[in-house]
Amino acid sequence: MLLRLDEIGKSFGARRLFGGVSLVVNAGDRVGLVGPNGVGKTTLLRIAALEEVGDEGQVTVARGARVARLRQEIDPAQGRTVLEEASTAVAHLEELEAELRRLEERMAASGEVEPAIAEKYDEVRIAFERGGGFEREARVDRVLEGLGFDAARRQRKLATQSGGWLMRVELAKLFLREPDVLLLDEPTNHLDLPSIQWFEETLEAFEGAVVVVSHDRTFLRRHVSRVAELAPHGFTVYEGAWDYYLAERTLRLEQLEAQRRNQERKVAETEKFIERFRYKASKARQVQSRVKALNKLERVEAGPPANRRMRLKIPAPARAGEIVLRLENIHKSFGETRVYEGVDLEIPRGRRVALVGPNGAGKSTLLRLLAGVIEPDSGVREPGHRVEIAFYAQHQLEALDASRTVLEELESSASTEDIPRLRGHLGAFLFSGDDVKKRVSVLSGGEKARLALAKLLLRPSNVLVLDEPTNHLDVEACEVLEDALAGYEGTLLFISHDRSFINALATHVIEVKAGAFREYAGGYDDYLHKITAKSAAPRSRAKATPAASAADTPEAPAPKTPVATKEGRRADRERRKDRDRLRRKLEKLEAQIAEREAAVEHLGHRLGDPEIWKDAEQAQALEAERTELRAEIETHYAEWERLAAELEAVEEMLSEAG
Repeated sequence: MLLRLDEIGKSFGARRLFGGVSLVVNAGDRVGLVGPNGVGKTTLLRIAALEEVGDEGQVTVARGARVARLRQEIDPAQGRTVLEEASTAVAHLEELEAELRRLEERMAASGEVEPAIAEKYDEVRIAFERGGGFEREARVDRVLEGLGFDAARRQRKLATQSGGWLMRVELAKLFLREPDVLLLDEPTNHLDLPSIQWFEETLEAFEGAVVVVSHDRTFLRRHVSRVAELAPHGFTVYEGAWDYYLAERTLRLEQLEAQRRNQERKVAETEKFIERFRYKASKARQVQSRVKALNKLERVEAGPPANRRMRLKIPAPARAGEIVLRLENIHKSFGETRVYEGVDLEIPRGRRVALVGPNGAGKSTLLRLLAGVIEPDSGVREPGHRVEIAFYAQHQLEALDASRTVLEELESSASTEDIPRLRGHLGAFLFSGDDVKKRVSVLSGGEKARLALAKLLLRPSNVLVLDEPTNHLDVEACEVLEDALAGYEGTLLFISHDRSFINALATHVIEVKAGAFREYAGGYDDYLHKITAKSAAPRSRAKATPAASAADTPEAPAPKTPVATKEGRRADRERRKDRDRLRRKLEKLEAQIAEREAAVEHLGHRLGDPEIWKDAEQAQALEAERTELRAEIETHYAEWERLAAELEAVEEMLSEAG
């Protein structure tokens, strides 16, 4: 046990935020802390990190264990550079090195080595080496580079960095400190997709425990082995991965609702009996008994409806022309920074295009050029026939009038014929009942995002351009937005770091890098498979020409020629054998992975039983077994990825050979 929460409760004034929170965190655990916005997930992490005190319960940290929390509140007012700030995480190594130099000078000055000094020197040297003292500068550079800080950005002052980049600095410091328990609050929120990939790889190699609050469903599905749900109706730990949690939660809510209905039926029958025989002397004892039973009855409270979803069908927009947007020979610079030089792009009607690539590559600039929010320095932006564009970005949350109610804010964008359907429209965005009377000033970030989206989608447009629409949305809100956009009949262009969102909606992916872009058919997983296969393909094959113009497709395969020679037929047979061999290996690996994952889940259930922990030796043995199985799973996954890339390359060569 590294960290234990026992019956933690917290209130703010008369409002009880949560109570009865109990959780045991063991080495190697990956716990996803989930729940709707506003229930207190960040507060609970602060209590677990001993940064805040709960009103009830107790937090226990194992002797010698280090707990670190990713902070959301960052002060950039210091004069340090990014590199200097990140290096503070390994400042203790500098102190150890200084101590070594002092001891060396003392030994050199005395001419002979005293046993006590020699022993102290060995102690400090071992601590310095174990802490990675000799490679600390390389470690700092490696972590910062993985989070997207190039050499120039590392030398910039903190005060010049945006909130997203400051969050990355804090994430870098967290990894460099190497704690035993990581408490992460929305760690992927400000990371681009390449940085998310680095972060996930780093997290997989981390041997300690992790408790993470995240709305990134792909991240939760890949990395969480237990789910702790903090909700208005209570705190529940699900001893299984993300998909297990989704299925089990639905089942529990259905059972809870069935219990509530059954209890209500019995209460109604009892009340009917009491009312019927209240004044009958022969039934007085029975009536009194039932009255006492009702007074003592602990009522079953219904949880949130399992199927509460955004019931929104975006009205069919007017049909646009065949090409909805065209960029021709576009140049765009900001000061001396050249973003695009002579790029071209066409967006056909009905496409659903996700822009991906590292931060700073020009994704948002391209999206705003397409939307007409910014003008190119030169070149032509041409919207198609009857095109109507609706644009959504984060700044629209700040544009909401804080003094208005939710309903009044929507009315400000409505026409006369819209008025009768405004409440129904808000209900589709999960604003129901008295929610529509809330002032914008008291809304959470997620509620403001939903309101801004409700305004955007009030009237139909045939081109939607969305910049990070899932930021500030919790898991449920992300899913309901997907449901709404899935039925949209127009053209969709968007930027998102939510891989599940991209996979659910995108028909094409445009990769933006260094002022150039390349288009791929399919969702994000399809895009990843293609670029992975490309990097894994034999070096002798022709490389893609860098895209100087937009919307060019992946390189076309070489013209197919018949396998006419004996050598060609032999090579073809060998490739087919390789393909079959690789498929068999992958099937075998998948079976082994499934078997070990089932074993890990079973051990998780056993370790979740408090009785097990009464026998410390048995609990440690089970924990060691689970850690060993997880290591085997990671090894198998790495091998699976290698074989899958090799298989895709072989299949591509077979396809090209005809």
